[in-house]
Amino acid sequence: MIALLESRRIVLFLAALVIALAACSPSPSQPAEVLPTLSPVDIADLDVVIGQTVFVPAYSAIFFGDADRLLPLTATLAIHNTDPQNPIIVKSVRYYDTDGNLAREFIDSPVLLNPLATTGFVVATDELETGWGTNFLVEWVAETPAFEPVIEAIMVSNRGTEGVSFVSSGRIVSEQRP
Repeated sequence: MIALLESRRIVLFLAALVIALAACSPSPSQPAEVLPTLSPVDIADLDVVIGQTVFVPAYSAIFFGDADRLLPLTATLAIHNTDPQNPIIVKSVRYYDTDGNLAREFIDSPVLLNPLATTGFVVATDELETGWGTNFLVEWVAETPAFEPVIEAIMVSNRGTEGVSFVSSGRIVSEQRP
């Protein structure tokens, strides 16, 4: 009898925990906030001492089974300011299609990314017109010496109970040093 009461208590506790956790998660009808509040910056007033252009490979789909079957992916570009004291300025975030043509510019003007802050940009699963092998070019600068940001693309897809996810790291293609 005591064992039965104890097992019921455990089941009730687990059910309450699941309900509490579900209440904390955003519902599918509420989109998650992707961009924090980013302050626009007038680039003409800057005294830039460091900066980079970073190439980030991304994939809007991957082949599976054979060359005729594609699995659509959602791609998220994440820019992490790794410097604990200094902001960086993101000058541009450009997204290119498989043929190397500019498909989209994600920001209209440079923005400030605070110390240890992260921002992101999403290419939805249904945006397949860009082809399967896409990429981002990110330009950032700083007015004081700052640590390099971590810039990555995270690709995700799921079908039913199976899913695919992987990360692609950015590569510096040009830089300005003090």
